[in-house]
Amino acid sequence: MILGICALVSLIVGITMEGWPKGAHDGLGIVASILLVVFVTATSDYKQSLQFKDLDKEKKKIMIQVTRDGLRQKISIYDLLPGDIVHLAIGDQVPADGLFISGFSVLINESSISGESEPANINEANPFLLSGTKVQDGSCKMLVTTVGMRTQWGKLMATLSEGGDDETPLQVKLNGVATIIGKIGLFFAVVTFAVLVQGLFNHKLQEGTHWNWSGDDAKKMLKFFAVAVTIVVVAVPEGLPLAVTLSLAFAMKKMMNDKALVRHLAACETMGSSTTICSDKTGTLTTNHMTVVKACICGEIKEVSGTDKSFNLGSAVPECAVKILLQSIFINTGGEVVNNKDNKIEILGTPTETALLEFGLLFGGDFQTERLASKIVKVEPFNSAKKKMGVAIELPEGGFRVYCKGASEIVLEACDKVIDSNGNVVPLDEVSANRLKSTIEQFACEALRTLCLAFMDIESDFSAQNPLPLTGYTCIGIVGIKDPMRPGVKESVALCRAAGITVRMVTGDNINTAKAIARECGILTDDGIAIEGPCFREQTEDELNKIVPKIQVHFYCQVTLS
Repeated sequence: MILGICALVSLIVGITMEGWPKGAHDGLGIVASILLVVFVTATSDYKQSLQFKDLDKEKKKIMIQVTRDGLRQKISIYDLLPGDIVHLAIGDQVPADGLFISGFSVLINESSISGESEPANINEANPFLLSGTKVQDGSCKMLVTTVGMRTQWGKLMATLSEGGDDETPLQVKLNGVATIIGKIGLFFAVVTFAVLVQGLFNHKLQEGTHWNWSGDDAKKMLKFFAVAVTIVVVAVPEGLPLAVTLSLAFAMKKMMNDKALVRHLAACETMGSSTTICSDKTGTLTTNHMTVVKACICGEIKEVSGTDKSFNLGSAVPECAVKILLQSIFINTGGEVVNNKDNKIEILGTPTETALLEFGLLFGGDFQTERLASKIVKVEPFNSAKKKMGVAIELPEGGFRVYCKGASEIVLEACDKVIDSNGNVVPLDEVSANRLKSTIEQFACEALRTLCLAFMDIESDFSAQNPLPLTGYTCIGIVGIKDPMRPGVKESVALCRAAGITVRMVTGDNINTAKAIARECGILTDDGIAIEGPCFREQTEDELNKIVPKIQVHFYCQVTLS
């Protein structure tokens, strides 16, 4: 604004004193610098907005599992239509408005729509599911009734407009500096103008002509004013915003070349000031493409690295144990084995579920046969607090059977029996328990994620309203799942370390698995510390000050406060 006023005054004074075009050079120069800053900033912002329109579209292109034309398939939320049946599980965002068809223990977090923090229980009596809400617990099938801007979430979003981007911290500081410099320049310009006018007035006072003002005096006054304007123009750093915008845009361009898309220019400064990167393990340092590579069934540890070896494993395990194992894998799962449009077998579900189902198929199991032969009574889906999932089925001969799977340490703790090498159920004594625990540690030290599978038979008085038992299970076996390290991670960690940035792993996985992956990535060094959440929280402030710089792997766990 100051420069705009100065440009106008400079043009008037310059043209009056020196005529056109010579007198307009300074004023037009100021106008040109203002236009340059505005257009460069506007062009940079416009390019960013175009890039991030494409990025946002890609980011929102979430794949969901639906049943359409009698086939279960993965589609984009943009392709969702009324009449589709959507399969929802814990952590999923409801992609459209719809009606509950079937499911187990479904709790929906509707705080994004209603502001209500208490989750809503969705069932046949309360079947309405709203777009934008999240599945907090359970799993279900939903019939889509409304999509797009006609949903409740769409109507809400239509009433909101996105706010503009804030200035970066550097720009805020430099704008402050520019304002201070401008005010100082303005002060000295006023002082200079006042001193020059005072000198002219004193000169006329001495000559006694202070009441007579001529055109020459007016020209002198304009010249004095031009000097004052020049001081302001020189003092106000009009090139500073341009320099900052260009440097940040250049940094953004370099980061984009490194496959890092920057939404806000401030992120360039933030990343430049980073000293520590805390990274999750699964899916970030690893590929999140899992396969079962080892299994301990009936006390026998076998490698599972190919079809032939898998059949050898099947022949080494008693038939009754194989039957229970396959039932456990195919019934107690959130995934599904389907025939796709090309009539090829496709496994749908989370990477862990996919790995287990693939393991079951290698045994020669049939997913559809096992599911059709079982009447599911109750399902408790997996969540990160319990670190296990369970399902209860009704047996044809009467009674019920509960299958449980989850984090090996937790499920094994709930077992008091085990299937031995002959396929018989025997008590889990201390020797057997220690052998299984050492197997879990061995798998974990080989960077394998371990899962324990268990089952128990219960009396006929069980109902869907009853919770699944917490103890009394029979251990079927332990599987070791390999999640390969993502290519280039080791080099990236080394590059960060060379730049003075500490990389730490934060994970909820088994501590030994995490340490093995961290060593493989180059994160955990000989003098580094791997620590669990409860142990970390018990440290005093002085102890934390000593160990925090050395912590390279942090294993967190859910804590319930009462």
